[in-house]
Amino acid sequence: MRLWWQDPFRMFQTNLREIDAGLDVESVLDYLEEFGADTWLLSVGGILSNYPTDLEFQTRNPHLAGRPSGDLVGDAVKAAARRGIRVMGRMDFSKIDHRRAEAHPAWCFVGPSGARQVYNGLTSVCPSGDYYQVKLFEVLDEVLDRYPLDGFFCNWMSFNEVDYSRVYHGVCHCVACQERYDGVLPDDRDSPGYADWQRFSKEVLADLTGRIREHLAARRPEAPLVLGDQADIVFHEANNAVGRRLWHHRTSESVSAAKTFRPTVPVLTNSVGFVDMPYRMASEDPHHFAQYLVQAIARGANPSTYIMGTPATTPYACLDVAAQLTRFHRDHAEVYRDLVPAAQTLLVRPVHSRAEFEGLYLSLLQRHVPFDVLPEERLGEADLTRYRTVVLPNVGPVDLGTYVGRVVATGTTTALPVRTLARYETEAETRSLHLEGGVPVFGTFKVIEAPSDAEVALRALSRAPYGPPEKCYGHVPLDHPGMVKQGNVVLFPWTIGQAYREVGLSVHRDLFVDQVGGAVETDLPEQVEIVLGRSAAGFVVHLLNRSGDADQRFAPPVRIGSAQLRVPADVREARALVAQERLPVSDGWVQVPEIGLFDVLVCV
Repeated sequence: MRLWWQDPFRMFQTNLREIDAGLDVESVLDYLEEFGADTWLLSVGGILSNYPTDLEFQTRNPHLAGRPSGDLVGDAVKAAARRGIRVMGRMDFSKIDHRRAEAHPAWCFVGPSGARQVYNGLTSVCPSGDYYQVKLFEVLDEVLDRYPLDGFFCNWMSFNEVDYSRVYHGVCHCVACQERYDGVLPDDRDSPGYADWQRFSKEVLADLTGRIREHLAARRPEAPLVLGDQADIVFHEANNAVGRRLWHHRTSESVSAAKTFRPTVPVLTNSVGFVDMPYRMASEDPHHFAQYLVQAIARGANPSTYIMGTPATTPYACLDVAAQLTRFHRDHAEVYRDLVPAAQTLLVRPVHSRAEFEGLYLSLLQRHVPFDVLPEERLGEADLTRYRTVVLPNVGPVDLGTYVGRVVATGTTTALPVRTLARYETEAETRSLHLEGGVPVFGTFKVIEAPSDAEVALRALSRAPYGPPEKCYGHVPLDHPGMVKQGNVVLFPWTIGQAYREVGLSVHRDLFVDQVGGAVETDLPEQVEIVLGRSAAGFVVHLLNRSGDADQRFAPPVRIGSAQLRVPADVREARALVAQERLPVSDGWVQVPEIGLFDVLVCV
């Protein structure tokens, strides 16, 4: 049986303050319908219950007393059902009030010093303890007994090392953690054994997620769980943060990582309407917010908009563009039904080596090579056979199983049987290192001995003085290759992606991409990102205008086009959804209309 959340949907989240308990349900639903949303994520229980809970360990919202029914959740569910709008319950079990914390100290987070974590009068609890492990299920049962909710989302289900002010509190040392953990708990990120604790914490959360999912499936199978990548719906929060370097492709990358791992599992991108948690009343810039939704739907995620309070109390400036894009998704639901990745190049996201990954990401994007992203830790679980090429950015030892396609590897990736003679890692060690053709090396360079039957290129040049120009000579070719080819494998034994990310020389980008291949033939400029997918509607091409990517922000994109684009040989016709034009196919080419923020080509 096909469940509702396996089809495209559009969510709107009202993250309610306790003073919002008297909200006008009908007015909010009017707004959601006009917005284009068909699902309402409503604050239901956990820290505060917006219904008359009878559970001793839950806190009933005192402002419900001013509501005629005394039950916000009940009013919302009934009114939404009359309009065909679904209601999902937002639950937050991360904190309890002072009275419950005093009565149940074993539920609480305990820092290495023995201190609890208290924020705005609320005490953080630990996922290892019985509040999460036992009481959470009692709350779900009470809610399910009373209301036919259409799904659940659990907010901030984590071990709370960091609080809202980004203060680091260390690893939890509560009684439950000490009993569950095999060994001595580390204190913080710098302690021995922290990596082992990270695995432990992920296992605890994965087990809890699985139990919640099973509980809901048994009680109400049509009500999915929205959470991590093992839930019914994978959750990604698209947000900004003061002091965080902007990675313009964060949403696209995150959605792609989820859809590549499990293509048929829905992803929800919950896009935050405010700038950062300390600035909850400040609207995100509309051009920035638009990128959340455009990148999300292009990669196959369901769009969601998240505001504080209600539309009446927080009319963020970004909501107009959010509504336009949400309605676009609504009006083209058939295009987004069963939309799965269709690229033939896979870019693996390493656990470390972020700069290397980002440099290769930008290289592929700018040269119009469509690609999917897969986390390194999922390599053994994903189907690699659908990819012509797998790119491995500085991942170290790797096992691709039976994969027989092309492999392009960089840095320390052990993709070929080479002998390492030396390794340069610091800026001082690689300074002034060039490869043939004047290609500079930045980051890490491995001096290797290639197999005797391998093809080598880009030999390193011996370093020479670089001070007074009168002495700047003596760059003699050495037998240290900067590129090795053997069979279907190409190895750059240095961080060519990091070089491009940090310096931006096109020579690095082009050397790498020329070995990957697979670029779409087009005369579109490099500022247009091409994302390929297949859906119930056919072959889908998203064209994203990235000309607005600016320093730490998104500026209004400059309109681009028109231009030519080659489509697969079996395409008979195409239509551009934003431009609302039919595009004739001539000798395998279509003429793409002018592109503003984005366009979508549906090819059949």
